[in-house]
Amino acid sequence: MRYDQETYRKAMQTLDRRRREAEQTAAAHKREVVAASPRAAAIFNELAQTGPLSTRIFLSGKDVHARMEKLRQHNLALQAELRTLVAQMGKPASYLDAAYTCPFCRDTGYIDGKMCDCLKTELRRILYEDLNSRAPLSLSTFDTFSLDYYPEQAEEGRPSPRALMERTLLYCRQYAANFSAHAPSMLFQGGTGLGKTHLSLAIANEVLGRGYGVVYGTAQNLATMLENERFADEESGTQENLLSCDLLILDDLGTEFSNQFVLSAFYNMINTRLLTQKPTIISTNLTLRELEDKYGVRIVSRIIGAYEVRVFAGNDVRQILRREKMNAARRGDSPRSQG
Repeated sequence: MRYDQETYRKAMQTLDRRRREAEQTAAAHKREVVAASPRAAAIFNELAQTGPLSTRIFLSGKDVHARMEKLRQHNLALQAELRTLVAQMGKPASYLDAAYTCPFCRDTGYIDGKMCDCLKTELRRILYEDLNSRAPLSLSTFDTFSLDYYPEQAEEGRPSPRALMERTLLYCRQYAANFSAHAPSMLFQGGTGLGKTHLSLAIANEVLGRGYGVVYGTAQNLATMLENERFADEESGTQENLLSCDLLILDDLGTEFSNQFVLSAFYNMINTRLLTQKPTIISTNLTLRELEDKYGVRIVSRIIGAYEVRVFAGNDVRQILRREKMNAARRGDSPRSQG
């Protein structure tokens, strides 16, 4: 997954701060030990001569291997003596070591030129914060999704909206709990205010918490970002992130202003992720016929043929909450929240 320059800069700033703090603490411990023990000060001075001594041995060309081995053994003995002195002061064995947050890359973010898992984790954390700033992620959890707003009365030959949404909620919980890089894609379809965005973000919450990379955006915002990148001097990586992230959530498909570029970009995004078996969750207020009229048979047929379709039913929860809020304000109570 590709990260934009600002996300990468923030992550590296965090790692730099961790490394600097660990090394500053180790340096302070060293000064403390030196001040308390003249012998420790002498050992540090002697160890500091290792580099110049090694250079002189190599330049002399005489018995290089044997002399280097003797120097190594002498240094090991000095380090052992230093650990003993530190222990006698009542300090732990690691007191003089820099306590890096990541012992593998020593808070540099890279191991042998490859990105360390600690840097990937920090990049995902920043993306999580960015997602949370653009959507009510902290409010949109499975626990805050209430079935109370969905009617229990069933229409003839159909399950009640509450029964239907109870199955959808269970399915989404299981989807998030069992999520993998090759989980199935889903289409959330139904009218406004039925919980499509809430359950999409609840899944994002769980999946992000398990360390996967999630990109969320409304169709309008993503279309705008793609068009801006198209004409920008510097590539921001939006399209690459949309294609490569572990889970893409495309919210409110059909609300964006569409042109030939946007239609082509969305088709490429949907088709490429299907070919690479990367899951996508799309939510829309449009029917399949309306989707076909707006995007054409090519896009809709790819969705119908490969996506798990979950139909949302019931009344507009947002309108219900709005009325509750108004009534609660008159009574001076606190209304319920669907997130």
